[in-house]
Amino acid sequence: MRVDVTTSFQRSFKKLPPALKERVIQRLALFSADPFDPRLRTHKLKGKLQHCWSFSVTDAYRVLLTFPQVGVALLHDVGPHDIYR
Repeated sequence: MRVDVTTSFQRSFKKLPPALKERVIQRLALFSADPFDPRLRTHKLKGKLQHCWSFSVTDAYRVLLTFPQVGVALLHDVGPHDIYR
């Protein structure tokens, strides 16, 4: 799976503490190999973000993404549940 990132994702990632950045990198490697690996808890969102998906980095942090085409994921944001607003 090809993984692209938005500038919004890059800005949010830069603000994370170093330990959390490392965890995001580990989860992205897992996501690239299998976006629906059960450890990621990848799921489609509802409501105003119904076109988006999310996967877990930790219990509190998530990555917000879309699948613009087959074999491509576009990461939009990373952070706590506030990213869903």
